[in-house]
Amino acid sequence: MFSCHHVFILLFLYRYVRLAVNLVAFCLHRPIPLPETPRLTSQDVTVVIPSLQGDGGELWETIRSILATEPHEIILATVEAQEQRARKMVKESNFSKVRICSVSQPNKRRQMVRAIPEVRTEITIFADDDVTWPSTLLPWMLAPLEDEHYGGVGTNQRLRRADRPNLQQRIWGYLGALYLERRNFDCASCMFIDGGLPCLSGRTVAYRTSILRDESFTYQFTHEEWLGQYQLNADDDNFITRWLISHGKKISYQHHKQAEVLTTLEDNPKFLKQCLRWSRSNWRSNITSMFCDGHIWRCQPWSAYAVYLTTVSHWAVLWDFLLIYLYFDMAGSWPRESQELGFAMLVGWIFLSKFLKLLGHYIRHPIDFLLLPVSILFGYFHGLIKGYAMLSLNVTAWGSREGADDDDAYRMIRVSQKHQEALEFRNVVYYTQ
Repeated sequence: MFSCHHVFILLFLYRYVRLAVNLVAFCLHRPIPLPETPRLTSQDVTVVIPSLQGDGGELWETIRSILATEPHEIILATVEAQEQRARKMVKESNFSKVRICSVSQPNKRRQMVRAIPEVRTEITIFADDDVTWPSTLLPWMLAPLEDEHYGGVGTNQRLRRADRPNLQQRIWGYLGALYLERRNFDCASCMFIDGGLPCLSGRTVAYRTSILRDESFTYQFTHEEWLGQYQLNADDDNFITRWLISHGKKISYQHHKQAEVLTTLEDNPKFLKQCLRWSRSNWRSNITSMFCDGHIWRCQPWSAYAVYLTTVSHWAVLWDFLLIYLYFDMAGSWPRESQELGFAMLVGWIFLSKFLKLLGHYIRHPIDFLLLPVSILFGYFHGLIKGYAMLSLNVTAWGSREGADDDDAYRMIRVSQKHQEALEFRNVVYYTQ
């Protein structure tokens, strides 16, 4: 029978072996280097940008930064209602390498499958309409794809910090920056250990065009079901990541300064809605990976433990409280001085663990160390977000971006309604200009 002593040790090891090993792995991880004589060049790349608005300052900056890397072309996939605005922006900006296609209903998966048949190159890169690329990005993204065994490549991501932010923007921006920092850490660590990662983020990700054009992929991508009750048209990047793993394709993550993409997150209370959306997506995808597909247990066992399982097992308030409770129960018969020393060591380690994986951020922005208590408190509060997300997995609303929920009714369709939408969806898939 387990005593409190045994339970304490097991819980402590379960929670912190992951951190200790990942810290070592993160320090040892190196991206796949650039080949001396690359077969793939920027002219083998088409960049697809799904966009709702079809124009605007952020999109203009995204296109400008991507064109600086000299891809073969850019395909801007928007909605019919915004197509003329998009064409006007492209014409006025003299973007000669940008083509435009559109779909009738706004939905990212629909926009992606509308653009894929238009791609004429070996590599397709999907990019969000609010990212900024470094001019050095493409060689690093193409390096892993020199090996035919690789099917997808992700990138390092950082927050594009606001200029002269007020206090509220600084706090929300700080939390957003830590979200990306934590994600970079997990991706690099797991990639070093077993070649896994939680998800090839759709903010900027490269795939072999042949995979995206596979008829089986296209059908599954446009007919994914969730719990046998819904057709899911959200979480596109999670689906493609799972598809690559289940079909034996390697994935890569290029954690390097020259492969660092800048992106924007909400710097106001809408950030909470982003967190809720991400949490729902994680629940849906990780449950599917662990209990439906099951491939990760064989292909990426460390990632399954270090990332996927945390969806269901990582609750900061509960873990911290339970460890402290078990400690006092275990140390009840110790001398007072030993109890106090042990408690101080335990609390010190719990505190240290809150920012060790984020140390890179604090080195780059030491002033943010003053906001560390905000990060710890938010970590506890995030448990409530995660819990609410678990209870509302059939919701796919963004709630944080204008026009982003116009297609919400199409992101999660009840199976009973699915057949009414099937013909329209198939037309979107196979229609080309």
